[in-house]
Amino acid sequence: MTVYDAVASRRSVREFLDRPVPADTIRRVLQAALRAPSGGNLQPWHLHVVGGERLDELKALMRTRVQETPGGEGSEYDIYPRELVAPYRDRRFAVGEAMYARLGIPREDKAARLKWFARNFQFFGAPLALFCTVDRRMGPPQWSDLGMMLQNVMLLLRAEGLDSCPQECWAIYPQTIGRFIDLPPERMLFTGMAIGYADRDRPLDALETERAPLADVAEFIGI
Repeated sequence: MTVYDAVASRRSVREFLDRPVPADTIRRVLQAALRAPSGGNLQPWHLHVVGGERLDELKALMRTRVQETPGGEGSEYDIYPRELVAPYRDRRFAVGEAMYARLGIPREDKAARLKWFARNFQFFGAPLALFCTVDRRMGPPQWSDLGMMLQNVMLLLRAEGLDSCPQECWAIYPQTIGRFIDLPPERMLFTGMAIGYADRDRPLDALETERAPLADVAEFIGI
């Protein structure tokens, strides 16, 4: 698989097989992903990988927490801008509608949509979970480093025949996850990620989100 192949085939998978991920595979992927660029070589990321019985415990815990506090505990950062304007708002709306259309859940069926969204907190059945945390003293440049490292992880997973789903929704339960992974007070939760083998026979597997044309997002100066 070329890098181009990995980029083209990477997608946010929301249906996973109950097939374990070999421990040596995820360690190999993460070791390689740490070569991500980082300004000043700060390497601001810290990763927590959860699997096996501990992941079962977390999933059980989250079934209770989602029922008790369906709106979450309040994120420690804005997952989306508070005033999301066009075209960004339109892109977000379009992907949501495309996903629920494939699931056959109409817009007016709020209960069914909330039930589906709750599957985020079961990692969509994935056998492996990853959390990325960061020192609270870090700023936007270091947060961009986190994104580059996590992109490395997702592309390297594709090279291993694995799939993933980055999940910033976990940021709405910072207290629960912080306690579960024993997060020290100086670090905050950024995102979670589901990792495993995609279930190719489920409806969402074929969902490929659109990207804006190159001409809409890039300018070429002098070339």
